[in-house]
Amino acid sequence: MSLDSDVIVDRRRIRRKLTFWRVLAVLVAIVAIVTVGVVVTPAGRGAFTTSGSIARVEIDGLIRSDNDRVEALERLEKSGAAAVVVHINSPGGTTAGSEQLYDALMRLKAKKPLVVVVEGLAASGGYITALAADHIVAQQSSLVGSIGVLFQYPNFTELLKTVGVKVEEVKSSPLKAAPNGFEPTSPEARAALDALVKDSYAWFRGLVKERRGMDDGLLEKVADGRVFTGRQAVDLKLVDQLGDEKTAVAWLVAQKGVKKDLPVRDFKLSPKFGDLTFLRTAASFTLDALGLSAIARQVEQTGVAQAVDRLSLDGMLALWHPAGTN
Repeated sequence: MSLDSDVIVDRRRIRRKLTFWRVLAVLVAIVAIVTVGVVVTPAGRGAFTTSGSIARVEIDGLIRSDNDRVEALERLEKSGAAAVVVHINSPGGTTAGSEQLYDALMRLKAKKPLVVVVEGLAASGGYITALAADHIVAQQSSLVGSIGVLFQYPNFTELLKTVGVKVEEVKSSPLKAAPNGFEPTSPEARAALDALVKDSYAWFRGLVKERRGMDDGLLEKVADGRVFTGRQAVDLKLVDQLGDEKTAVAWLVAQKGVKKDLPVRDFKLSPKFGDLTFLRTAASFTLDALGLSAIARQVEQTGVAQAVDRLSLDGMLALWHPAGTN
């Protein structure tokens, strides 16, 4: 029995060592790849690769304030790109981040012809982004719209009562840090939040009305928070045309005088490390080696940043997120 116990202990020790060295090897590989990526792909690389071509810009996932992205778009303004095709696949994000991206694209459009292609989704803040273009192309099955604003917060009042915890506070005025989630929301706090939401919603509606040339009747029809398919969106003036990137390029040639047969080249907006494909794969492999296969699959599918971003969106949201989806 003693010999068997020693063998089991040795096997477990060897297994732990193997796991350690596997994880260490993956981490070393990640550091090496990041180093090579930073050296080979400097932030301004896209300005050179798009010279004499049409620049392809991709806006994917949650939208939040991002100064690096704004600076990248400013570099694109000064590049030799003849025009820009912006691909959008986003459910939105923070209202402030969406406004920042919209303003950056409007400045870019003042310098270069710009057209938007809606891939799978341009909802809420994603649609605010699309409004920067004078021409919006969408696929028939794309989802567009969700014109609305949301302020959402958890309330732990009943839970705290159950566990017997009471949060004490001293504050300068009744509306300071309200709502806080530790007490029922007062009518005054709810009214203040309602005013914030309505003001941002009015701004969103005004933007849609101005940029899409809608009358009040049509605006009321599209601005109730729902999404529409690309086919529906054409009739509702939310998008201009059904199609894909080729359709968008054809519009640039026909309406903006862009030279025919120019190549379309990617212009990278300096993505966060967590969104990079190689890091996504490496992180997934590391988690799998640690026995966290379920988390590994989530990271592989959505990316590291996407997996945590939904938990850290602050402020007013222009976000489409149906219940029961991820």
